[in-house]
Amino acid sequence: MPSNEQRRAAAKRKLERQLANRAERARKRKQLTIAGSALGVVVVIAAVTGVYFLTRGGESADTASNASQTPDASLSSTPAVAAPPPAAAKPATVNCTYRDSAEPAAKPVQKPRAEGIQTGDGNSSLSISVDSNQGPLGLTLNNAESPCTVNSFASLAGQGYFDGTNCHRLTQGEGLKVLQCGDPTGTGSGGPGYEFDNEYPTDQFAPNDPALQQPISYSRGVLAMANAGPGTNGSQFFIVYGDSMLPPNYTIFGTVDEGGLATLDKIAGQGQDDSNGPGDGKPTQPVTLNSVRID
Repeated sequence: MPSNEQRRAAAKRKLERQLANRAERARKRKQLTIAGSALGVVVVIAAVTGVYFLTRGGESADTASNASQTPDASLSSTPAVAAPPPAAAKPATVNCTYRDSAEPAAKPVQKPRAEGIQTGDGNSSLSISVDSNQGPLGLTLNNAESPCTVNSFASLAGQGYFDGTNCHRLTQGEGLKVLQCGDPTGTGSGGPGYEFDNEYPTDQFAPNDPALQQPISYSRGVLAMANAGPGTNGSQFFIVYGDSMLPPNYTIFGTVDEGGLATLDKIAGQGQDDSNGPGDGKPTQPVTLNSVRID
């Protein structure tokens, strides 16, 4: 029969085992918490990376340099994403500022005229026909809301700047579905040698409004400018083929028609090469803008 001393020793060993087990369970719980926190950080980084690819590069989704540049699947979990705010009416005419950019033009081109740009009456919109090797893209530009952007795009189109250029980026994440074009170099870093400020919807917010950091809906069919930060718009643009979410820092200046959406769906169906990361790369099949013409 065990002595009192033996019983005390056994009880001590049992207590030590219990304490050790508790410590091990606590250590594992801590590891799981750290792992969960790391996963959350990865999700946030993914969202930030999507926007970075819209804005990285020489000029650049959108973008979009890429959506110049455009945004990412993790943003799709954002609840109740708001629509763009209503646009305040512009004066009948506006003056625009087109500044020299740090990089020279990727293709020889003249700056647009900058004064007396009309926004109303018969000048509130402009029709553009794009012939691509994948099919037509009919664009309607909204001069009433983003006149300096439309004026620049029309000037570039009239000078043949976009003709024969390749669209360099296609994104296929849940939160970002765009085709990005407008760089003659096809790298996402080229521009026209000048830059200008954001317009709608950015200009509906005060410069330091926290809402500028919150995603809004860039819906299917929207045409928007890619950029490399505030005031760096140039020639790169992106077309949204599936509802996407981005901060309101990318100028919306038009829409694509149903025929153009069919062309975009065809391009998206051919996929991309993930060269910028999962769901983000160059179109698998080249997309060439043969001509961009004012109707």
